[in-house]
This record gives sequence, structure tokens and C-alpha cells, in this order.
Amino acid sequence: MKLHFTGELSGLLSGIQVLAPELGIEQDEEGLKVEVSASSQGLEVGLAQGKAYIRHEKKHQFFRGLGLLIQHAGSKTAFEIKEEQHLSTIGPMFDLSRNGVLTLESFKFMLRKMAVMGLNTVKLYMEDTYELSSEPYFGYMRGRYSYDELKEIDDYADQFGIEAFPSIQTLAHLEEFLKWEPVAKYKDTKGALLVGDEAVNALIEQMIDAVSAPFRSNKIHIGMDEAEELGRGKYLDRNGYHDRFDIMTRHLERVLAATRKRGLEPMMWSDMFLKLASKSGDSYYEEGTSISEEMANRIPKDVSMVYWDYYHTEQEDYEKLIAKHRPLGCNLVFAGAVWVFNTFGVNYGLSLKATDSALQVCKREGITEIYATMWGDDGNESTPLGALLGLQFYAEHAYTAGSPSWEQVSDRVKFCTGIEAETFLRLKDLDETPGAVPGNHKQSNPSKFLLYQDVLLGLFDKQIEGLPMADHYAKLEQEFAANRVKDAELDYIFDVPQKLCAVLKQKSELGIEVKRAYDEGNHAELRRIAEEVLPALIKAVHELRLAHRSQWFRIFKPFGWEVIDIRYSGVTGRLDTAAMRLLDYVEGRVKRIEELEQERLVYSDNNPFNERGAGWCSYYYRMASPNVFFHVLNPL
Repeated sequence: MKLHFTGELSGLLSGIQVLAPELGIEQDEEGLKVEVSASSQGLEVGLAQGKAYIRHEKKHQFFRGLGLLIQHAGSKTAFEIKEEQHLSTIGPMFDLSRNGVLTLESFKFMLRKMAVMGLNTVKLYMEDTYELSSEPYFGYMRGRYSYDELKEIDDYADQFGIEAFPSIQTLAHLEEFLKWEPVAKYKDTKGALLVGDEAVNALIEQMIDAVSAPFRSNKIHIGMDEAEELGRGKYLDRNGYHDRFDIMTRHLERVLAATRKRGLEPMMWSDMFLKLASKSGDSYYEEGTSISEEMANRIPKDVSMVYWDYYHTEQEDYEKLIAKHRPLGCNLVFAGAVWVFNTFGVNYGLSLKATDSALQVCKREGITEIYATMWGDDGNESTPLGALLGLQFYAEHAYTAGSPSWEQVSDRVKFCTGIEAETFLRLKDLDETPGAVPGNHKQSNPSKFLLYQDVLLGLFDKQIEGLPMADHYAKLEQEFAANRVKDAELDYIFDVPQKLCAVLKQKSELGIEVKRAYDEGNHAELRRIAEEVLPALIKAVHELRLAHRSQWFRIFKPFGWEVIDIRYSGVTGRLDTAAMRLLDYVEGRVKRIEELEQERLVYSDNNPFNERGAGWCSYYYRMASPNVFFHVLNPL
């Protein structure tokens, strides 16, 4: 489509030029005239009598408006769209600390999609994946970003009116830095800094300087979440027992002194204060928790509190938890999630329901700064590109007074990404399997534990007993294959799910079949499994690994892939050993297979027998084996 832009174009032309190829537009004086002007009424886009207009209040709204214009102008029918932005700040938080560090090109790709959606912020979660010149072990071999890379991201985002800023850790969640022996002086416990120590104070100042320097924004997220071990390690040895709230507030004041000195606007996760106020001392969502007046008076007010909640699906839960935050007296920010954590897919059943409830409440409560976290827990097997439907849902919520219609979300995501909403939704079925509760609200993740569990040990076999998992994955494989669009820019992200289904239709119930044949003394079946089934399965896992490797190197830096590579090698290695063990048994070289003599037990409290889901496991090493993967002599 040829367009001729006129009017107030200051600061917009570079963004238009970058988006032109993706939107299929060309700037031409003979094209459709598009009058661009400022507005005090949000966003207005229209077409009438052969002329178009985009009126916007904020820079980022222009690029949403441009997308809406292209989306609707194709019919050449007159139209008018008026939108008010009900959430002032909205965008994703990319987890860049759990193996998957986005390349600059894939980060820019996401920013372009965000621009057309109308999102206006992006938070970069970096525990140690940025350069700290004074500390060579900071982010060592972890794909850390350089100053120049972060500045390039910031410059690129700014073209579209998107505010980029860093999210770091200044207390806990620093295991990957503190694991190195040369930096032991900074360590209290495995993941927490030794607060109060002058070397640690100096380190934090250096961290804040280094990570804030590349960004235009004055915002900085200083972390401080999930620091339950605070003061319980070297700090305790050095200083004796101190109340954790006292330690926390003293440390927070020290960090805020550093941000104040630099004119930064800090925010932090709120959970530690609510945990410390709870009866148990460690529960974020505990009933009956209240912030006392004494506690509230000691908490600084020049730091925004980020209430994170990825789990609740009912509006009343958010109303209650927001009310618990109010006595803190700080500006309140909300962080929800698009559930890409601990899975190969995306739990859209939970993500969309939780997001809809949370954002409706936030609008009523006047909380207008919203982030969609996309954590990469335990290896980052999924991809943030699969979460684009979730981000679209956040975007449409921002420009809708109540809840956006599904038709609106579907139309927009197809335009913005080239992929049908239903195709994105199919990613949820990797885990929304037989045995899952409706919508998978209990976070079952069989796509991961059924891949990594050992065929001979069968840790999850009892968990899925009687569930038609193989049939489910066979059908899902066909659905992925039938709905692929080879010419679509994002079609490649569905290759891994399709090939994973090809593996799981063979592997998901195989341990049960092996155990049954062994218990029945069916040597012929055990031989068939060893000589036919297991070799075919090894080949399917190899094809999955190659597809995943291709996807990874297209999206992420190479650092971190070695973890997934090792996991796949573990799967094929154990399948090969299983074949050997079965043949040794049927050919009489061993009298029994001890692994198959063991009774199968339910793995977790989340199971179909108590209607709590098909199962959940957070850690690969627990999926692969019940034995010791590593032994930490000194956990501190």
C-alpha cells in the first residue's frame, strides 16, 4: 500500500521507515494521503473520501494507529476508530537471565510487533547478564549484553515511543554470579548478597551505574524479591541474629540512597514486605496478612511497589491483595504473566483468564502501570515469540474500558503477527492434556516432564496412569501440521511443538507399557520395544533436538543452549541404555531389571486422582532422576 504522510511527523519518520517492510507500505506522494496530527483525546484513526488521518496523544499511539489504518484500509470502506488508553504504561518484561538471552535482531523483532500492538514499555530482567567492568565474573559465559548492545536496544525502542529500562537484583536471585569462588566476599547465602558489607555496597553502586547508563529512562527495577534466606548465612555468623524486616529496610535505604543520588525512579517487587507481615513469615498470598502502621512508617515511600501475581483467576482475589498493598503507602504497579515458564508451550488457559481478571481490577483501582512477565524458569525451553497472543491481549486491554472482545484480540493478533489466534492457542494443549483441570489453572506441565522422565524409572508413570496421553499428542501433532503456514514469518516457532508431539505420542506412556510387559513376563513385547520402538523414539528425539537447536540460534544467543543440548543427550542416552537393559533381560544375561521391580508412586500432590491437575515439576533434574545430580557441601 502506498501512503503519503503529511502533518506533524517530527520523531516518527524513522519508526515508519523501519516498520514499512513488515506493514507492506511504501511512502509515495501519489499514495493515500494520511494526515498526522496531535490529539488530546487519545487515538483517532479514520478513512473518509479517499483521505486518511491518525491523531495521537502519545508517540507510541501513532504506531498502533498506523497498524489499525493498514488493517482496516484494505477494504477501502470509510471507517473511524477512537480509542482511549486506559492503562498508561503497558508492556512485557523479558527474562534475560535464565539461559535465553535474546539476540539484538530478535529483540528488535519483538519491539516491532510491540509497536504495532501499541505497547509502550519493555523491562529487561537481567540478574547478571549485563557488563560490569570491575567484575569479570559478572555474567561470565552467560550471554551478557554490552553497553553498546543495550544502547542499541534503547535507541531502537525509542523510535516507536517505547520506554526500555533495566530490571536487576540488588539483594537475592544472584546465584549465577555468586557461584564463582573469586567473588565469595559478596555472598551471604547461595543467592543473596551480604548486606551491610561495604564491598557489597560498592558493588551495588557499580551495578546501578552500569545498567542505567545505556538507557534514556530514569526507571530502574531493583528486584529484592524472594529473599527468604536474608541474614541467615554469613550475615548471621558475622552479626548475630537480626530481624529480617530490620535488615531489609536498612538495605533498601542503602540502595535507594544510590538511586536518589543518580536521579533514578526505583521500583521493587513487593513480596518480601507482605511475607514478613504474614503469620508464617514466608507467604505472599496468606489470608489475614496486614501491614501494620509501624511497618508502613518504616518503608520508604519513594519506591514503587510491584505487586506480582500470575496465579489467581478471580477478580475478588486481586481486590483483596491490592487492598493488602495499600497500607504500604507507595505507588503501586502490577505485574502479571504470559505463562511460558517451565514448559515447551504457553499456558494460555491460565494466562488469559488471570490477565483478564487482574487488568479489570487494576483499571477500577487506578493502577495503570502494567507489565507482562515472561519468565524462563529452569532452562527456557519455550520462547517469548509464542507469547505474542498474550501480549496482544494485554495491548487490547489497555485500549478497552472493560474487557476486550475475543474477536478484537483475534483480528489484531492475526494482523500484527501473521498468525491466527487459534494457532497460538494450540500451544496450550502441550500441557492442557487429559487429567488437567479446566484451563490448566493448576499449571500442569507434562510436555516437559514426560519428555525428560526416564523410561525405566517411570517417575511420572503413576501420575498419568489411565490418561490417554499418547492419543492426545498424536492428535495434537496432526493439528499443528495441518495448520502450519509455511510462508508466515513466525511459522518456524511451531516446528518444535509439532516435533515434540511426535516424540510424546511415542514416549508419554512407554514407561507404563514397559512395566506392564515386564510384570507379565512378555519377552516378545520387551524385545519389540528394545529393537523397534526405542530406536524409532531416539530418532524422533534427535529430530526434535535439531528443530529446537535451529529455533534457539534464531532467537537467542548461543549461551544457555548447551544446557538444553545436554538434556536431549540425556534423553537419548537413557533410551539407549533402556534398550540394552531390556535385551540383556530377554536374552538371559541378567535375571531381572531392578528398575522395573520398583513400585510406581504418584509423583506430586498435583495429580488427576485428587483433581488437581496432570502434574507439575519445576526442575529438570527432578524429572530425569530421583538420585543425586549434584551435592553442595557448603550451600552458603
